[in-house]
Amino acid sequence: MKSERQEEERRLEVRVADDRDFERLKNLCDCHDGWDLAYDQPPTRVYTRPTKNSTFHMIKVSTVYKDLDANVLYDVLHDPHYRQIWDKHMIQSVDVGYLNPNNDVSYYAISCPAPLKNRDFVLQRSWLDTGRELYVLNHSVFHHQFPPKKGFVRGLSHLTGYLIRPLPSGGCSFSYVSHCDPRGKLPPWLVNKLTHVLAPKMVKTLHKASVQYITWKPHNNPNYKPWIYPEQINLPRITFNQCTKTQADDVDDMVDESDIDEKALAHFTQHL
Repeated sequence: MKSERQEEERRLEVRVADDRDFERLKNLCDCHDGWDLAYDQPPTRVYTRPTKNSTFHMIKVSTVYKDLDANVLYDVLHDPHYRQIWDKHMIQSVDVGYLNPNNDVSYYAISCPAPLKNRDFVLQRSWLDTGRELYVLNHSVFHHQFPPKKGFVRGLSHLTGYLIRPLPSGGCSFSYVSHCDPRGKLPPWLVNKLTHVLAPKMVKTLHKASVQYITWKPHNNPNYKPWIYPEQINLPRITFNQCTKTQADDVDDMVDESDIDEKALAHFTQHL
């Protein structure tokens, strides 16, 4: 049997997503068996469920945006230039390179309000537009140019995915699934409790960003959409041997944040 360490390293491998990966995301979004309803303010619902070999829960969000076109929301999730505007927690985002027209690798660093330390991630992202459904998913990988660095705790995304569906009456449905480990020495109760705050807030933030994108994009490189038009991709091609684990990746920045209390949590949520 594989050890937990071997299993984790397998999940961190760079590989081109296939139909099974998108089908798995669809099943996670649509099937509620084994999930606990943690937030219910229609049309937004937040679900959580425990996961094997992890103290951090998987989270699922579902909502409906009656006034948003599915393709606009899909573009907002992709557009790297616009993310610099609407994502107030982003410190840095780097498009590292691409594997093929529907799979790329990026570096993403985010700020966390005190007393938490900032986090960063190296992610492989995959996407698919079937005409009826639009998918975006990612998971953490290694890349030689982006080892863990001082001042950041390297987070781990086991799986993060978005599923958008146009609705016959207009607008779209939106589902989001995430299983992340922020690493460091964070109390699991903190991360699991924050899902009740973060998820509904993300729904509102994405809606506001998408509404504003409609007027922003026509004046900001309106025809640039490499996630739709692969001939626009100007990133270097990534080879698999660039994404193997190195000795630098074994550096474990276990910053101890376990003493955070309810007062600190209240301060944290005020700044989200």
